[in-house]
Amino acid sequence: MATTGNSLGIHQLRDPATSTCSYLVWDPESRAAAMIDPVLEHSHRDIELVFAMGLRLTYTVETHVHTDHVTGSHALREAFSSILIVHENSRAKCADVLVRDGDFIPLGTHRLNILYTPGHSGGDICLSIPGAVFTGDTLLIRSCGRTDYPSGNSGELYDSITRRLFTLPEETVVWPGHDYLGQGCSTIGAEKKYNPGIGNGVGREEFIRLMGSFRPGQPARLYEAFPSNLRCGTQCSGT
Repeated sequence: MATTGNSLGIHQLRDPATSTCSYLVWDPESRAAAMIDPVLEHSHRDIELVFAMGLRLTYTVETHVHTDHVTGSHALREAFSSILIVHENSRAKCADVLVRDGDFIPLGTHRLNILYTPGHSGGDICLSIPGAVFTGDTLLIRSCGRTDYPSGNSGELYDSITRRLFTLPEETVVWPGHDYLGQGCSTIGAEKKYNPGIGNGVGREEFIRLMGSFRPGQPARLYEAFPSNLRCGTQCSGT
């Protein structure tokens, strides 16, 4: 567990099968909490954790419509009556609230600030708090999200990272949506310097060229996960 400069608590939760990182974020005073990018198979774990910590899960937030795992957002909404949040461009039809750039999610006297960061898909967001940013698949540790799906755009991803995320203070902790290296987290300064695809002054055209030549394999659960996540996992919960 970690705390930020503004005293919000952060607990990183992992799905080893997909290297997905989910995050439980809470205000210690009010006990209001948000879960970012939950995974369906770990819903019971997450529900038990929220109860054990004496938190009120007020929100579940998706940074984008995932293609490698089925979201647990609906299961958590069923358990806690939490408000389910996605970006307005996500095409998800199941959310309670659609957000856009500049909106925020209140947690007690604190807030999670919405940064619209398209590129990996057309509906990606990051969530910033003082001292930290939850980057979803936009910026990973020494990597970034793929852009080869229909709503992906390499130029937009470059702009989202360099013009939005890389303008944050260098000591800002990066909490990524996936951790393939086992490091847990990084910093904006480290990614600006050491990220081989977009750090250390890589230009926009070079980045677009590199992403165009990148040929990752399809996620094993693509044809299950994507349609399920457009409905926030509802059909996977028997509804």
